[in-house]
Amino acid sequence: MASPAETSVTYEELRDLENEFEDVETEIIRQQVQLSRPLYEKREKVVAQIPNFWPLVFEQAPQDIDEYIQPQDSALLLSSLTSFSVSHFEIENGGSGDPRSVLFRFEFAENEYFEDKVLEKKFWSRRSKGGWTGLVSEPVNIKWKKGKDLTSGLLGLVNAVWEEEKAAGKHWSTVKGDDFTDKQKELRDQIEKIGLGGLSFFAWFGYRGRRVSAEENKAAIEKLQEKRQARKAAAEAGESKKEEEEEDDEEEEEEEDEIELEIFPDGDSLALALSDDLWPGAIKYFTQAQEQELASDDDFEDDDEEDDADARPAKKRKA
Repeated sequence: MASPAETSVTYEELRDLENEFEDVETEIIRQQVQLSRPLYEKREKVVAQIPNFWPLVFEQAPQDIDEYIQPQDSALLLSSLTSFSVSHFEIENGGSGDPRSVLFRFEFAENEYFEDKVLEKKFWSRRSKGGWTGLVSEPVNIKWKKGKDLTSGLLGLVNAVWEEEKAAGKHWSTVKGDDFTDKQKELRDQIEKIGLGGLSFFAWFGYRGRRVSAEENKAAIEKLQEKRQARKAAAEAGESKKEEEEEDDEEEEEEEDEIELEIFPDGDSLALALSDDLWPGAIKYFTQAQEQELASDDDFEDDDEEDDADARPAKKRKA
């Protein structure tokens, strides 16, 4: 493996440059959200007049979404989903928050699975003190009808643990497995018993992600900006500012503990796929669904014609 040639460029300078690219990307997202909002509002009015628009969009969802939709989920979405929307709640009404924070809203007709007419889930874009950035969330409960819980009780357990932790002021990542509460142990045991393979799409509403509070996020951003300003000032003065490496073992350990009680580990990836692909590409996916239906109808008619031709007696030849 080739070793890097000696250079006066530091890793801190590269990291600052990368952060500047990230700042630009954030502003691009902010501007894009503002500019496209009237179009999404217009689209909402138009598609509201199209029967089964959103169910058909989800039926044609790309692989990174479809892989989490089980047959029962698909049946529920096709029969009962009436509306779906994504909003960037931290920058609405003139807000100056992170445009990557998103709110998902699902609206349902009366159905056999749950009582809720609306399900909403928020994802906050956060930065940890160790430098990690990503989406975090809070579990959302679903009022399942008797015997219809598609998550086999896992979603209810996640919410019970969440309420327990809020009351005690302790997050599960700060507690070792041996010291888990009865609810935490029950959740852990149920995850091991049921497994996460083939789990319902609706378990996604139980996703939490890393434990990064709004306060930690704010402090981490301020600390990052201070360091960047200090390095910039040192560079302008012709000085070199060397920083001590930060230990990230504690953060890695926290991540392992959080995954242990996470019923939908890919929750943030699915959120990104929904907000960055399915939501803006809804008309494309609806059109694909229509084209596929037309193709199926054509194939069905061709099969009928072939069957009729086989069943029709051949004409006798004239002598």
